Amino acid sequence: MNARDLMSPGARTIEGHETLDRAAQLMREEGVGALPIVGPSGRYEGILTDRDIVLKCVAEGHDPAKVTAADLAGGLYSCPPSATVAEALGIMEKHRIRRLPVIDDDSIVGMISEADLAEHLPDTQLAEFCHKIYMGRA
Repeated sequence: MNARDLMSPGARTIEGHETLDRAAQLMREEGVGALPIVGPSGRYEGILTDRDIVLKCVAEGHDPAKVTAADLAGGLYSCPPSATVAEALGIMEKHRIRRLPVIDDDSIVGMISEADLAEHLPDTQLAEFCHKIYMGRA
């Protein structure tokens, strides 16, 4: 099994110039908690999470209609579709991230989320992953 087998194919993206209020609307429409940020050429430039919007914008008193996705772009972590499950999990555990874009030829072909892991991993491996992510013992 590799990253292609784990991932949910495709991913709704947002361009860096878009505002956080628009990002929140897209997240609601798509039922997701993260959007990969892309530049004008479609190249992956980071990821924006619902948590980023709340903690780094709203909680700090900023206006989500004036802050852009690029302003909060974080984590340029990704893996290729051919990455093994161990490699993908290793990236996620090392950086304590819950979503991992899968990139092929500079294009996002999918995302690996906790829901994907829950669907595909044995319970013991999933429990170990969660322990490392949430308890910080990567």
